[in-house]
Amino acid sequence: MKTLLLLAKVAIGFVWLVLAINIFHPFPGVTAIVLYIMTGFLFMMHGVQALMFIGAFGDKVPMSKWEKWSILFFGIFALLDIRRKHMM
Repeated sequence: MKTLLLLAKVAIGFVWLVLAINIFHPFPGVTAIVLYIMTGFLFMMHGVQALMFIGAFGDKVPMSKWEKWSILFFGIFALLDIRRKHMM
C-alpha cells in the first residue's frame, strides 16, 4: 500500500508539473485553455478537500504543516497516507 501511495503521489506530482509548465510556457492552441481550466478545477477540489479535512479533524488528528499542505497538492492520496500513519 505504501508503494502504491508513493506511485500515486508521483503521478499527481507529474500532473502538477505539466500544469505549472503550462502557466509559465503555454502549450499551443486550445490545449493551454483546457489545462488552465484543469489547473483551476484541481486546485479548487484539493482546496475544498483540505479545508473539509482540517475543519473536521484538525483538532483530533495532529498534523504537521507539510501534511496540511500535502492535502492541497496530493488530495486523497495524502489523506490516505495520513490515515495510514495514524492507524498504526
